[in-house]
Amino acid sequence: MSVIKHKSQRVGIFIDTQNLYHSGKNLYKSKVNFGQIVKDALAGRSLIRAVAYVITTESGEEKGFFDALSKVGIETKTKNLQIFSSGAKKADWDVGLAVDAIKLAPKLDTVILVTGDGDFVPLVEYLKVNEGCQVEVVSFGKSSSARLIEIVDDFLDLDLNPRRYLMIGNGGNAGAGSGSRRRGENRAEKTDAKEE
Repeated sequence: MSVIKHKSQRVGIFIDTQNLYHSGKNLYKSKVNFGQIVKDALAGRSLIRAVAYVITTESGEEKGFFDALSKVGIETKTKNLQIFSSGAKKADWDVGLAVDAIKLAPKLDTVILVTGDGDFVPLVEYLKVNEGCQVEVVSFGKSSSARLIEIVDDFLDLDLNPRRYLMIGNGGNAGAGSGSRRRGENRAEKTDAKEE
């Protein structure tokens, strides 16, 4: 069965920013180009909301990053980094992202999760069965849950052309080739919007 993508399809994109940031850093020692990812994931369809779930720190050094996301049309939802008396730190948006996706699902035809986290498998199952949404995932395949990839309707594997989805060099063009795949399908698009 092939996935259907048409211009009037209403799409919501939910970005697990920490998951993608760490994948880009650990796999490629590079920052992620969120603007390009959103553009390619959207594939010309009607964007209803694009939300990045981010963590704020006491230093506030991430403000420039948040501003860059806003400039390419990505809304940010912030949560403070929790530091416990033991010194342990916690920064997790999984429940918030899932709740937002469920709340917005009745207004969407397609939900795109930008994450490789297998904890979202129950969310995918719920959205497909209970809300009738087409569910797609965008992530680096090398650091993604095999089960998550298996159950979604479409998977955009950023590992197929990482230069397109990373900030290479000193902020230059992150690449012009395609990194899209629906288990073998390719699509090429260009954009000037590049973010960390």
